[in-house]
Amino acid sequence: MGLKVMNIMAIFMFLLLAATANAQPRTIVDVTSATYGGKPNCDITDALAHAWRDACASPWPSRLVVPSGTYRLRGANFKGPCNAPIEVQIQGTLQAPEDGHQLVNSDSWVAFQYIDRLFLTGGGAFDGSQGRNNYRAINRLTIQAPKKSSNTDGIHIARSWRINVTDTDIGTGDDCISIGDGTKKLIVTNVNCGPGHGISVGSLEKYSDEQPVYGLVVRNCTFTNTTNGVRIKTWPGSPVTGLASHIHFVDITMNNVQNPIIIDQNYCPGHTCNQQGQSNIKISNVRFRNIRGTSASQVAVNLACSQTLPCEMVELIGIDLAYSGEHNRPILSQCTNVVNPTIVNVRDALACKVQTTELD
Repeated sequence: MGLKVMNIMAIFMFLLLAATANAQPRTIVDVTSATYGGKPNCDITDALAHAWRDACASPWPSRLVVPSGTYRLRGANFKGPCNAPIEVQIQGTLQAPEDGHQLVNSDSWVAFQYIDRLFLTGGGAFDGSQGRNNYRAINRLTIQAPKKSSNTDGIHIARSWRINVTDTDIGTGDDCISIGDGTKKLIVTNVNCGPGHGISVGSLEKYSDEQPVYGLVVRNCTFTNTTNGVRIKTWPGSPVTGLASHIHFVDITMNNVQNPIIIDQNYCPGHTCNQQGQSNIKISNVRFRNIRGTSASQVAVNLACSQTLPCEMVELIGIDLAYSGEHNRPILSQCTNVVNPTIVNVRDALACKVQTTELD
């Protein structure tokens, strides 16, 4: 069996706020303490399981700590319910085994189940890049952060292969799900997003060592009062070349979403990039299909592709969006540098009928 790479560098961030009185004691459970015996550069599978058992059983709020360092982990199942709010503070790096047959559970490496009032903090990493990982799932989560909190992606996935995200509710101040470079064969289904910045592929092309993105399906998801719906975003002005292809957004509901359908190859937050240059990410084989609901802005479809590498094989099929703002203004689409898009069952206002092109 060939080596499959799945690098879960901060794959998901749980920000489930627990209302805890200051007067309550807090149980600190350190996996490297004498009680549990975990040590850097060693296998801490058993130590972490025992530490979780005690932290979860605590009648008071608890914090399970994995200090800085690198630890080998054959698997962990953080399973509730727990008796009180619990924080898992990962300061170090947890590494999967090179041989997938060494996993404790063949179906998962790290799992969180049936837990309310959970924080996952610490700035560490779940590093599965060593392992032969065939399939991973994130499901039945509720992830919440304040609407105005910055850099609080609900779930971030990068350099990962065959991930499923299902039946999850996310409300945050950034992307509900952000999909980074090197992501392949990702399926996202039955996700409710809002508030937040939508589900985004990217941003891509910011760093010099980025890997291609392909084989993504986002299906049967609902966006409510978000700034974006489904989005692909890449940086301009970078010498890096890359690829994002075979990306499908299917059966999507938009409820008062600011930018329901967007490709932004001029993504430059804070104006910190070379605005004179063009994005060198080639976007192709992108399908927007059966997307319905309401747009909070007049421009419901905005495809702004690269002049250097225009988008190809883009499909708009069954798009039915109405403007939810005041004054009964018309709904619009804007399309730049999109080569011969396929348009089926889309009214003219949303069908890129008038396309701006910067091509010579």
